[in-house]
Amino acid sequence: MLYPLMFQPIFKERVWGGRRMEQLYAKPLPPGVPIGESWEITDRPEGVSVVSNGPLAGQTLRWLMENHARELLGGAKSQGGRFPLLVKILDAQEKLSLQVHPPAGLAQSLGGEPKTEMWYITDAAPDAEIFVGLKRGVTRAEFERRVQDGTVAQCFHRHAVHAGDSMFLPSGRVHALGAGPVLFEIQQNSDTTYRVFDWNRVGLDGKPRELHVAQALASIDFTDFEPPLVSAPVKSVNGCDVQRLVDDALFTVELSELPAGGVIERDDSVMQVIGVVNGALRARGGGQEVMLKPGAFCLLPAECANTVIESSAGATFLCAEAN
Repeated sequence: MLYPLMFQPIFKERVWGGRRMEQLYAKPLPPGVPIGESWEITDRPEGVSVVSNGPLAGQTLRWLMENHARELLGGAKSQGGRFPLLVKILDAQEKLSLQVHPPAGLAQSLGGEPKTEMWYITDAAPDAEIFVGLKRGVTRAEFERRVQDGTVAQCFHRHAVHAGDSMFLPSGRVHALGAGPVLFEIQQNSDTTYRVFDWNRVGLDGKPRELHVAQALASIDFTDFEPPLVSAPVKSVNGCDVQRLVDDALFTVELSELPAGGVIERDDSVMQVIGVVNGALRARGGGQEVMLKPGAFCLLPAECANTVIESSAGATFLCAEAN
């Protein structure tokens, strides 16, 4: 029988990264290097999660998908036989490249994979911002001209962001993180990114990072002007305040506030990923128990329909489901 699964994080060195995950979440980062991403739940060729708790400790998410996909996913669809979601924590201490991910209808012809994602900001410097979508009225011709003269950032719509903000990023929406935010990223299982502009900087190898202008221009939605931050009503569900942040054909994401002493008894056979923002949770199911502190993620298999989630002091957490 499966049970609530936790995994060893996989840390990715990035030229724009920092050390905030160490300070905020006590992540055991490798010393002396900028860490931009912690891959918390991943079934990718370039990074596969390893179970860190219970009888299956040491097994991989790839092994689980190969041997227990039905018990793990329930009715959720795999991504070409792989786990459908990729879950990360990002720490952007410098601006990321201005970029886009290819839409489903074009990805294969461009040699990539479609990638829809969402961001939930968990911590932000006072001047933190994101670049998302185009300024109203920007045309493709202007965008292409500014790519050539190095001023394409002026085409991007900007948002100041604070802890608690979220943004949905369907494939085709141009975007970048500015310097300052730390966030949870929940996305389609893909790692295809087409860079439009990288601020004329060099990568960790001292060389300019590759741009993908032709693929990016083919992928960008040039009708996507000034998308807003997510705004969702709060509903009370079984004594828990819940906001539906993402309701997409690929996945849903809810933000929940569980009060002190609150208990959630799962009764649906659905796969869920839980990520704690603040406070602490305990999840019990399949004969196992896990404690989740801020920055910790847990995969609740569909087979564990009777998992109980509780918090003695209260907690804020994300809950993602693949469709």
